[in-house]
Amino acid sequence: MRNYLSGFARPMTLAAALGATTALVAPAAAQQGDVLPTINVNATRLINDNIVGASTSVITAEEINRASNLTLQEIIARVPGAQLQNFYGGVSGIATTVDLRGFGAFAAANTLVLINGRRINDIDLAGVDFTTVPRDSIERIEVTRGNSGAVLYGDNAVGGVINIITKTGAATGKPVSARAEAGVGSFNTREGSISLTTQSGPWSTAVFANSLTTDGYRENNKQTQRNAVGEIRYIGPQFSAFLNLSADDQHLGLPGARYVNPALGINELVTDPRGATTPRDYADKQGLNATAGFTYRLSDTVDLIVDGGVRSKKQQGAFFSPFAEAYVDSALQTWSVTPRLDIRSDAFGLRSRILTGLDYYDAAYDQTRSQFRNSAPIHIYNLSQRSFATYWQQTLGLSPATDFSYGGRWQLTSLSARDKFNPLAPGAYDAEHTPLDTSENNYALHIGLDHRINGNVAVFARAARAFRTPNVDERLATGPGFDINFNPIPQTFALKTQTSFDVEGGVRLAYGPLNVQSSLYYMELTNEIHFDPVNFYNYNLDPTRRYGSETSASFRINDDFLLKGSIAYTRAQFREGQFAGNDVPLVSRLTGSAGFSWNIMQKQLVLDATARFWSARYMDNDQANKQGKIPANATVDLKLGGEIDRFFWSVSVNNLFNTAYYDYAVASAYTPGAFNAYPLPGRTYLLKAGFKL
Repeated sequence: MRNYLSGFARPMTLAAALGATTALVAPAAAQQGDVLPTINVNATRLINDNIVGASTSVITAEEINRASNLTLQEIIARVPGAQLQNFYGGVSGIATTVDLRGFGAFAAANTLVLINGRRINDIDLAGVDFTTVPRDSIERIEVTRGNSGAVLYGDNAVGGVINIITKTGAATGKPVSARAEAGVGSFNTREGSISLTTQSGPWSTAVFANSLTTDGYRENNKQTQRNAVGEIRYIGPQFSAFLNLSADDQHLGLPGARYVNPALGINELVTDPRGATTPRDYADKQGLNATAGFTYRLSDTVDLIVDGGVRSKKQQGAFFSPFAEAYVDSALQTWSVTPRLDIRSDAFGLRSRILTGLDYYDAAYDQTRSQFRNSAPIHIYNLSQRSFATYWQQTLGLSPATDFSYGGRWQLTSLSARDKFNPLAPGAYDAEHTPLDTSENNYALHIGLDHRINGNVAVFARAARAFRTPNVDERLATGPGFDINFNPIPQTFALKTQTSFDVEGGVRLAYGPLNVQSSLYYMELTNEIHFDPVNFYNYNLDPTRRYGSETSASFRINDDFLLKGSIAYTRAQFREGQFAGNDVPLVSRLTGSAGFSWNIMQKQLVLDATARFWSARYMDNDQANKQGKIPANATVDLKLGGEIDRFFWSVSVNNLFNTAYYDYAVASAYTPGAFNAYPLPGRTYLLKAGFKL
């Protein structure tokens, strides 16, 4: 690959490239009526109903359905402060990362993603694969920004928490409900989805499945994908239970980057933006998941909730260059059990709700690396990680207008890591990692306050501490691996745990048709984990900081027309060390969106429009802030659709003005002005039609 030969950062580590098969217009649902809702203490861990004092946005199923042919990540990017890193511009959003509050290249590891309150972040660097969640299965998405979610959910909740709440058969209120949809679009895209829900007395079932095939914008960018989710649920007066099963299968071609070097007159972004630097690279992934749980009412004020599950993920990748080949095969299996108590009773004469419980996760990760598909492995990595945590969070209603919450989490994480190195294997050139057995204690804290001044104005504030332990891919690439004479140095798997502390305050306004939420925040981080994309190893950064503001607003002109938008200022900065005062790469300082929803003829004809914009950002590998920036840009997306009786249709146009842009690039370590970038599609179309029963 050219980026190896020219001193470039590889855009993703080998494992992260495998993870590419997995990795405001509507900032929140508009409040109904003309006053703020009554403050309550009904927050649960299962459904993240506004952590007290935190900035939370809710994206409803209707907003997801009305959006143009946007990926889930693009829909979430309407939330103020959310940014994207997109490698291939696929119609499904594959390899697109959501960045909450400016973590750049390591956004995926600092944003915690949940499904129905259960974490789905794995201990590798692949990141959460939003494409495995069928859009039709989503009831709403709750985005809580900042690190207050760390008490309830633990690791990775530094930038924020994204909680995807799925639909159940019981929610439809119908004995049988079905939906089918098919679509065709640009780049030979073909997709289809079906869903079926049933309900009979206390029993309900739900099944969602979808399939996608597309050639992709780039050469060697073909994607095929199949996902399915099924659930059976029982709801009784004292006892309820569920079983959820899901599976996914993916293939993705990896076209590599486009090279730009002004000194040599090379600009592949202009001359061949759709070409492939790596026309044979690919990544495959297969996933199986099972989750079961029950809720038992111990008394009128106490519920026992027990969930458990297993996730299995297998990944295969092949990487070719003129001088070498590399094959990677990995398997990750995670078992978990998370019992907890939900206690609702008065304390000292105050309304009170306590959430307390235990979290246990046991993950085993195995990976082989070889030069050729059937040759002897160079490395065989075996890592096992166990974490045990206990937490307590209490919310008190100090008055009818004031809620106060506090909580803490203690977590013990144990890791055992081994590397079996074969110096005689084809392509072997480095050294064996030093074995590592370690255990460490970490803690998270949260304190928050919400106060409603009157029916139109409320204020909120919070402070929190969070942590992030290194994942297995980061430990595999600890270094440096060579000395100045290029002699291999045994690596150690060792990295320090990242910690953060942040404070935030804001206001919520509701005046008739106008709803506004605005906040300011400040965060300090220590031992932030970072990848050196030139020397290919991870290390702990000098201390960093984030600060900024986030505002979302909606204005309902009438029952048929809604205006909505957001704007955010995000500053990610080194606060000590050789780059003190510089920006952290891959973070735009200014982002925002604006748009409208218009029911032209009630449900028969509906128009939605979204414009999203972002300012320039420094490229990856440019902590010195000396190279050129990824340019500022904006896109406009439209969707015209309608529903007649049981039939529905839509026509979507994304990137209406055919903007040529990219939002990820890697600066050369040695050549000023030279970089590798990942161009994204211009104008695209998608036509969809379906029916429901």
